[in-house]
Amino acid sequence: MRRGGRLRRFARPALGLLLPIALAIVWELAVRLGYSNGRLVPPPSRIWQTLVELSASGELSRHTVATLSRVGAGFGLGVLTGTIFGAICGYWPVARRLLDPTLQALRAIPSIAWVPLFILWLGIFETSKVALIAVGVFFPIYLGVTGAILSVDRKIVEVGRIFRLNGFAMIRRILLPAVLPAYVIALRSGLGLGWMFVVAAEFMGASEGLGYLLTDGQQLGKPAQIVAAIIVFAILGKITDWLIQLIAAPFLRWQDSFSTQAGGV
Repeated sequence: MRRGGRLRRFARPALGLLLPIALAIVWELAVRLGYSNGRLVPPPSRIWQTLVELSASGELSRHTVATLSRVGAGFGLGVLTGTIFGAICGYWPVARRLLDPTLQALRAIPSIAWVPLFILWLGIFETSKVALIAVGVFFPIYLGVTGAILSVDRKIVEVGRIFRLNGFAMIRRILLPAVLPAYVIALRSGLGLGWMFVVAAEFMGASEGLGYLLTDGQQLGKPAQIVAAIIVFAILGKITDWLIQLIAAPFLRWQDSFSTQAGGV
């Protein structure tokens, strides 16, 4: 049984690789058999060669580290502010009536509209890039925390009041466990938007980063470099998303949900 459990544990993530591997094989065969010249959408072999060359020259690691540092700083700032404002607006009705309409209006502003303003306020260097990413992360965190607090079952709160829990104890023992599952989803959504916003941020005069690789590939007519950068974005996004799930898993073991019954499908 233990051996079968281990096999299933490794088979589940491997199953998710079947579709991209199959698509890569089909496209490689289509180019090799002459159904496409592979000029605009390069075959996987050419993309792999580009990744090897970028890695050997040190460019790939340099650009990856630059992008990761920006996403990490912007994600941390967005999570901190989004959690604080979400908790305040979710817990206190007066604060929600005062702040939520303005925040909802700001949420509707397209990300690209912030770019000229942040450049004007913060300059063209790292501060404006981190600020733009933080804006993208802030709103899903804020909405997730506010919505999770407002959707807590009133009967659970009444139980806490029956046991005469004070404000801090009510938050720690009632609200926090109830909010945590939705908070993890909000973190994952915010992280996804952080990876999207970093591309816009790195279009703001960046000289390094995966977004710079995209721009450089477009200007020099290197589609393989563009696709290689996109693939690195996808891999980094999946790894960081998986890390959030891994860190959150011990805090969510108490859940008796469909995903736990179905073996985490």
